[in-house]
Amino acid sequence: MSKTKPSRLSRFFAQLGPGLVTGAADDDPSGIGTHSQVGAEFGYGLAWTFVLSFPLLAVIQQVAAEIGRVSGGGIARNLRRHYPRPVLIGVVMLLLIANIINLGADLSAMGAALSLLTGGPSALYTLLFGVFCVVVEVFLNYARYAAVLKWTTLSLLSYFAVVMVAGVPWGQALLALVVPEIQWNAAYATAFVAILGTTISPYLFFWQAGQEIEEQHRHHAKPLCVTPKEAGPELRRIRTDTLVGMSFSTLVSLAIVFATAATLHAHGITTITTSAQAAEALKPIAGPFAFALFAVGIIGTGLLAVPVLAGSAAYAVTEMVGVAGSLDAKPMRARLFYATIAVTTLLGASLNYVGIDPARALYWAAVVNGVLAAPLMAVMMLIVRNPRAMGRLTLSNGETALGWAATAVMTVATVIFFVTAL
Repeated sequence: MSKTKPSRLSRFFAQLGPGLVTGAADDDPSGIGTHSQVGAEFGYGLAWTFVLSFPLLAVIQQVAAEIGRVSGGGIARNLRRHYPRPVLIGVVMLLLIANIINLGADLSAMGAALSLLTGGPSALYTLLFGVFCVVVEVFLNYARYAAVLKWTTLSLLSYFAVVMVAGVPWGQALLALVVPEIQWNAAYATAFVAILGTTISPYLFFWQAGQEIEEQHRHHAKPLCVTPKEAGPELRRIRTDTLVGMSFSTLVSLAIVFATAATLHAHGITTITTSAQAAEALKPIAGPFAFALFAVGIIGTGLLAVPVLAGSAAYAVTEMVGVAGSLDAKPMRARLFYATIAVTTLLGASLNYVGIDPARALYWAAVVNGVLAAPLMAVMMLIVRNPRAMGRLTLSNGETALGWAATAVMTVATVIFFVTAL
């Protein structure tokens, strides 16, 4: 009996994985809060920044993925192999600090969203979400876990539903994508930097590189630097996966900005500090359906982003000390890896019990990410052009130019942030 040939659509979806999940995780609850604030305060005035950030995000995530798949090692492992140890330690420590703060903010937003939907203590929900994410990430085998993450990305579709019922003036909104409405003030500059900071985040680099290595092991393949003849199809898969994932991420971000601009901004609500506050503010304006979709989306994206934040920290720590770490390993065979996941997640959840304001915590996470992002991007560009790491498969000249452009933009954004916000 002949086997049924897979359809073109099924073959396309089979290519999606690390890039799709990484892109979806980019729209975590803290990012939703930032985009809600941007839409509430500036309406459609900053929509153009997503057109600017998309190619920069796509190329730097492709760089991260290629580092993992071509070299067979993650970013921290390549830092340990080819660059001074203080650079490696500094990068990993900053990543841990930023990720723990981000985990606290995301878990807090999830707890607050569930409290809005069902009532009850948000602090308890925050802790329970943290414990649940740890248990799932530690005890679910990688193949099943990767499938769960892939399907969890569907939770972001709720924001497309919200924007459809928000009454968006589409002519004005779409025009704002191509005609910048620039304001020369500190608030606008800070919002611009916040968009780049929540879009291009260091934890995403470590996660996508680590996931490419997981996929390589799952398929019993060798690093592409060892088998360069297999590089063509694999690099095309990475490009497709990354472009789809980052496109999805950007469209969801725009949907949130458009929805809050059409509702909150249009009704004079211009100050939003958390994603849960945005959901609550939507209820009397856009109705209970939009409110419920927005709140459910916060929980769904959190269930996706929290494991990514903790997992990226685990990849970085284990590679820094040179021990094995994988989501495919049994807990007792990768103690440090899973311990890092548990400790970072539960430390993040505990921030809500020591009186730290989640919105203020996110501000400091942005500071740490600002310190880390641009230098880390520069180091990644050096790695991906280093024949000792990549063999004959160093990044092409065109992609290198775009990667350095992304690094330059992030550097300028970081300088603007420190000049205007500190």
